[in-house]
Amino acid sequence: MNNSKTELYFLLILLAGIFVLAFYIFKPFLYALTLAIVFATVFEPVHKKALIITRDRSAIAALLATVSVLIVVIVPLTLLGTQILQEASGFYASLTAGGGATEFSRGVSDVLQSLAKYSPVPIEALDVDEHLKQGLSWLLQNLGSLFANVAKAIAGIFIFLIALYYLFKDGHKLKRAVVVLSPLKDTYDETIFSKLALAINSVVRGNLAVAIIQGILTAVGFTIFGVPNAVLWGSVAAITALIPGIGTALVIFPAIIFLFISGEALSAFGLLLWGVMAVGLIDNFLGPKLASRGMRLHPFLILLSIFGGIGFFGPIGFLLGPIILSLLFALLEIYSLISKAKEGA
Repeated sequence: MNNSKTELYFLLILLAGIFVLAFYIFKPFLYALTLAIVFATVFEPVHKKALIITRDRSAIAALLATVSVLIVVIVPLTLLGTQILQEASGFYASLTAGGGATEFSRGVSDVLQSLAKYSPVPIEALDVDEHLKQGLSWLLQNLGSLFANVAKAIAGIFIFLIALYYLFKDGHKLKRAVVVLSPLKDTYDETIFSKLALAINSVVRGNLAVAIIQGILTAVGFTIFGVPNAVLWGSVAAITALIPGIGTALVIFPAIIFLFISGEALSAFGLLLWGVMAVGLIDNFLGPKLASRGMRLHPFLILLSIFGGIGFFGPIGFLLGPIILSLLFALLEIYSLISKAKEGA
């Protein structure tokens, strides 16, 4: 008996050591593998249709699904990132040179100073130029480092596509192996997998999809009504769209002020209507429809998990944060089921 316990403890220690070693081996590819799992889950309906088209030829279907992800996601994101980097660089240069952007910030400062007597916060001390410079400097550092190491970026995309292909092709086998190795009941393992799939679909197809659509519509409106750096501000609007209650108003309202100060009252009124009708209503009509396909998390919890995930994991945290939060709720639900089962026994 003691001998078998010694063997078990030795095996557990050995497994822990090998697990740590394996983690550090796969650590350089962690972001790519995580993204592959996320996109394999989101594009699973595409993979199923590809299987039908190819008559269950798994290799060809996986290749078609991977190419669809490359066309729909990777190429547009690369082009968008390049455009954001260019516009951010130009905007930062205009700030440091004291160009049109400084005129805009002076106008915003004038409006804030006129409201200072109604606010307990000393708004007159707010340096809009300095805050814009700090924000753009952070954006340039992060985007610049991403695009500077081209070889590393290409290698990451290559690993991502290869992992995505094999997840489409053999993902069901990997899932079955995890279920067999898990000490939990198979029903609990299936519950965890289903909850994670629902969480990924809810975050990506629901909250993030609505935010991206609102960002695109914001960029289109800025282009129509003559607001400079439309792609850059549209990207910022997509991020602020994740903030419950306020959302894209944090970007659209200063743009309306900018147009009004610049003497473009008609364009300012047009952008106001665009923000209310085209951008604001998207969250009310499209958001519930998309989010209902997945596990519904409170918007405030999603916001905290996104920002906390970015702070802890880096850029990939905007996906990992909500997914880990959803996993937490799934495990709590399973723990509740196990506790009730023990009480009933």
